[in-house]
This record gives sequence, structure tokens and C-alpha cells, in this order.
Amino acid sequence: MALYDLTEFLRLSAVINYNLSAASLNRYNILKFILGGKSFDPDSRQDIEKKGIAMEALNYLFEAYSGRRRRLGPVAVLHPLRATAMFSNAMEDISLVDVLSLLFHDVLEDISPKDFDDLKWRKMEAKIHSLFDRLDPESEQSLLERLEKLTKRDHESYNHYIWRLLETSHDTLKRVQIKLADRLDNTLDMRIELQDPLDGLDFYEIIFQIMFVYDYHGYVPEMSHPPSATINGAKRLYQLFKNVVLLSLIRKKGVVHDDKSTKQLFDTIAQASLKEAQRILIHLIGYHYTSVKKQRTLLLEAMDYCYSGKSCVITMPNSSLMIDGLFSSYFGVSSTELRNQRLDILYQDKPLMIEASIAFIVIFSGFLNDPLFYVRGISAQGVFPQQGGMHNSAIQHA
Repeated sequence: MALYDLTEFLRLSAVINYNLSAASLNRYNILKFILGGKSFDPDSRQDIEKKGIAMEALNYLFEAYSGRRRRLGPVAVLHPLRATAMFSNAMEDISLVDVLSLLFHDVLEDISPKDFDDLKWRKMEAKIHSLFDRLDPESEQSLLERLEKLTKRDHESYNHYIWRLLETSHDTLKRVQIKLADRLDNTLDMRIELQDPLDGLDFYEIIFQIMFVYDYHGYVPEMSHPPSATINGAKRLYQLFKNVVLLSLIRKKGVVHDDKSTKQLFDTIAQASLKEAQRILIHLIGYHYTSVKKQRTLLLEAMDYCYSGKSCVITMPNSSLMIDGLFSSYFGVSSTELRNQRLDILYQDKPLMIEASIAFIVIFSGFLNDPLFYVRGISAQGVFPQQGGMHNSAIQHA
């Protein structure tokens, strides 16, 4: 399946959710599905043993996440299951430790003794200890080290967390693959839809008509405006910013290299993010900012901004260009409370959201077109405005 395709993602969610809702939960069916029919070991007896451990892990997850929901409403356990399925799809070979890393990647952040009574917590601890006891010492140590790196610490910034994840070791590539699968699921899991809003649309034809066709009357959606969502357009743009941070730091670290599976996951996040930016833009011009003349003005302004190379760097706020300083002013704020306030302000500014969507389309196209592309000004310490703009050809030598 095309991992970046929202329709395929909705089907993946539906199949897993259907199995989860069965009166008699069949862990093996779910495991078989998320592994894509792949084996852990060429030796059939070893493979059965390892799949038994994986099913024990599923049992723990179902209990630990029982009753929990994602922000949009679906059951929380869907996230690690889908992320594992997408990871398995991208890999030529998978190991038990890889799958356990995906299944448990959020456990240290999400699962806490305060969420359970004492007896239940002791039983859950006994289960996880029993599972770890079934691993050989090397696998157990590898899993523990991965989970420590994959867990964002209290009061740790997202940039520092990603940089720590990328610290060089024998296991760096696997950690990156796991994080990419995690972010891919989070990127696709930002809207509840019956179908992809881009289905049946030619996005670039709409943009062409706005720019060049004098008597074009504008894009008119077939459906009425959907109900307000928990994750609105500004919050979706922030999630795309997190992907820019992740992909830029990976590129700066030089982690991907020529590994086929890692490159596939990297490119898939860029493609999924690009598509999401298109959905946000189409929604804005279809429902909120419908004047073709005003749309054309914004597109021309954004075109000048991007072609100057400014979309490739963190910029300072500029009174003459509303998109200048977007990342540093709205997304790169260290305080969660202040960032949420800024995102609320951004949500009210539909013209800026339109230009931001265009900038993200250009940025993620850059990741796909140029193997050396990344956004300058993004580091482990945060986002810092850089002087001037720069074209991709200059970035290659930066």
C-alpha cells in the first residue's frame, strides 16, 4: 500500500479497529495483520516462540490502553498497532525487538501507576517483567535502550528530544526508522474522514486556474463545511512543523544515507505532510477565503517568498511580509501554553494559514527533490532565525 495515502490509512484503521471490536479478541489475527505476514525467524520453531512473545506484548497493550482514546476519539491502542503495521510494510525484514520497540514506544510516556489501582498495577508489572524475562539478555538490553531514547523526557523540548534520539550508536538507524513510523501515523491521524478530501481533485490544476485563468470562479467543495474538529488547521500546521524539525535534524545528522527502508519512511512522511498541507489549503480556499482575486494575491506573495529561498530558512518577523517569522513566532515557542495561544491566533488568520500551507508544500517538496535539503536554523536548541534567504543550490553547500 502507499503508506502516505490517507484512504489506505483509513482502511488500515478500519481493519484493525474491526478486529479489536470482536467479541472474542484474536490476538494472532491482529499480529499477523500488522506484521504483513512476515516472519521473525527463518526457523519455524523460533518464529513461533517469538510471535508468542509478541502476542504477550499485545495482551499487555490492550490492558494498559483499555478505555483510553486518541485526541480525535478512536481507541488509543490503534496508534502503536498502525505504526507497527506501517513499519513492517516498509521493512524488508523485521525482528522481534523492532516490533516490541514500536508497540511499546509510547508506554513510558503514556502508562503510569496513577492510572490504575494498586492491585491492577502490580499485575501489569508482573506481566511486563514476565515478557522481558522471555527475551535473551542482548535483546532485552537493546529494547530497554531503544525505549529510553524513544521516550521524551519531562520538560524536554521536541528539538532536544529528536537530537538525543539521533545520537550515534549501533542502533541509531533503527531508532530513526521507528520514530519515522511513529510520526507517519501521527501525521495521517489528524482528521476523521469518510474519504480523503483530495480524492477526485487535481490540486495543481486548481492552483493553475487561480493564477492564470481570468474567468475562473474558484474552487467550490461538493460538501458543506464539516463540523469543527478537535485538531483544527492551525494545529495540523504545527504537526507539519514537527515533521520539518524531524526531517531537517535527520538530514543534518546524515542518518538516512542509502538505506532503502529508512529512505522510504523518510520520503513517505514528506509525501504525507505535503498532501496534508494541500488539504489544509484546499479547505481554506473552498470554505473560508473564497475570493479568487485575494487568493491570487496570496499565491503570488507566497511564490516570491518561497522562490527567494526564505522558505528554506527560519526567518525573523517582518512587517512587510506576514509569513516571515512563522516558525519562530508560532511553532517554535518553548512554552506549551504560549504556543497554544499563538496557534489560536494563527487559526483566526486565514490568509497567513494559506501562505503557511504553501510554504509547507514547498518545504516538503524540497525534502523529496533534493537529498541534501533541510531547513536552516533548526537545531537541538530550538529554531533560530537566519540572515536572508537561500536557494537549494546554495543550501547544498551550506
